Amino acid sequence: MTLPGLLQIAVFATLVAALTKPTGFYLARVFAGERTVLRHLFGPIERGLYRASGVDPAQEQSWLDYALSLLAFNLVGILALYGVQRLQLLLPLNPERMTPVPPDLALNTAVSFATNTSWQSYAGESTLSYFSQMTGITVQSFLSAASGIAVAIALVRGFARQNAQTIGNFWVDTVRAVLYVLLPICVAISVLLVWQGVPQTLDGSVHATTLEGGRQLIARGPAASQIAIKMLSSDGGGFFNANSAHPFENPTALTNLVEMLLIFLIGAALTNTFGRMIGNQRQGWALLAAMGILFLAGALPVYALEAQGNPGFTPSGIDQSASALQPGGNMEGKEVRFGIAGSSLFATVTTDSSSGAVNAMHDSFMPLAGGLLMANMMLDEVIVGGVGSGLFGMLLFCIVTVFLGGLMVGRTPEYVGKKIQANEVKMTMLALLCVPGTILVLTPVACVIAPGLGGIANHGPHGYSEILYAYTSAAATNGSAFAGLNANSAFYNLTLALAMFLGRFLVIVPILAIAGSLAAKPLVPCSAGTLPTTGGLFIALLTCVIVIVGGLAFLPALTLGPVAEHLAMQAGLLF
Repeated sequence: MTLPGLLQIAVFATLVAALTKPTGFYLARVFAGERTVLRHLFGPIERGLYRASGVDPAQEQSWLDYALSLLAFNLVGILALYGVQRLQLLLPLNPERMTPVPPDLALNTAVSFATNTSWQSYAGESTLSYFSQMTGITVQSFLSAASGIAVAIALVRGFARQNAQTIGNFWVDTVRAVLYVLLPICVAISVLLVWQGVPQTLDGSVHATTLEGGRQLIARGPAASQIAIKMLSSDGGGFFNANSAHPFENPTALTNLVEMLLIFLIGAALTNTFGRMIGNQRQGWALLAAMGILFLAGALPVYALEAQGNPGFTPSGIDQSASALQPGGNMEGKEVRFGIAGSSLFATVTTDSSSGAVNAMHDSFMPLAGGLLMANMMLDEVIVGGVGSGLFGMLLFCIVTVFLGGLMVGRTPEYVGKKIQANEVKMTMLALLCVPGTILVLTPVACVIAPGLGGIANHGPHGYSEILYAYTSAAATNGSAFAGLNANSAFYNLTLALAMFLGRFLVIVPILAIAGSLAAKPLVPCSAGTLPTTGGLFIALLTCVIVIVGGLAFLPALTLGPVAEHLAMQAGLLF
């Protein structure tokens, strides 16, 4: 590791912390319905949308009505995106005359972007028309992110309210998330990306003559607008197949930093929003501190492992140390304009969230580094996590933590003034077990049947890791991949779509049930027996619970893949 590389991590963490409070303050005002700087601009549009759709913004919903509205909304989104892909040859803005997307791939893509996963079994520039990219992929990136934010806010209301039967209005929360949060930030970021060299055009591809005199087709399109929302929404779906490793998506060191900040921006800020809405900002800072500890526990080892280089090259006398003439370390699959530190940090950020955007090929990372990237996703998406999903995932672990703390002292657990009883614990465990259950059922199935084995490019532990990574990424709604797996087959398209659907909605519905249950309860004043939930002891306990409860279930799976590959590499069995 080098000092400039460590400074990159430090600067990034400092900027995230600095942006958390002002962004959290703004989000709290937006979802409380208070006046903001954008109310004069978007207020008439918001009211017009309510009138056109017949929504009464003053009428709130029970948790069940909220959940049904969310499910119906996302079902329509899946069907719409599926239809756009199947009919894209007949639709406008298709200068390259892209043909209809095959049914299984179209279904996989529709579920992927409606669930905020952005798993891509296709190359965007050669599969989707501009119309499909804009009205399908980009629109769903906005809407799926808004849905996640809405669920997080509903759960926060459950903690903040007392003796209430409602948790808000899904339609109002979603509209406000799009109009006042996602859209204005994306407009500003799109302009910045265009300034840095990201294309934003409806013209078709261009032909260029190479230095050797050959002809090359250069794809372009309305990329900047999609890149902005893919990062802010933690969606991660790239306009181009190489995603953020492509110079048209991520051309400079500045865009690399900005894109990473966008991935964490809303997820981190929602912790502050939580503290403000319940009347105790220290609760939010405690959550952010736990996220920060877990983030550094992943970022630093990944950087160290990649900076050491590949031990298989050592017997050949290849110099892998950093110097003025070379970056050193394992540069396989990485862009030279970002280097080891920028690639390792980006990989950690994207797997800590639900983004899935990549600026390096994770399949080329060292075995233990790849295992850490998988472990980030296996912790139920709580290390900042996706927009909304990171906060409600962390709050689920808070419920487990205070429950365990209550067992230790023999009293009913409480969290931010609400007693945690059997109903909340049951719903919490249902939500937390959904992701590991999905991963640990589908992965072994794919490892023993011909359609599953037919997609891997490598045999042995690494091939197993490719399959494990795919289902982990899908169930955790992340979307990144070990590039060695050919997932564009009927088997993988359908099973990964199932994993994405279960990992999103079988988590969200129990969370909304918890929100409804908590909202109906009275607030309980703190007493001498109440476990403090803002200090270092609680932060440490929460962090340990996340690692043990969230990660221990995957230890055997990781041992069979990344750990076994690492040991084989150290023994010289892979070279």
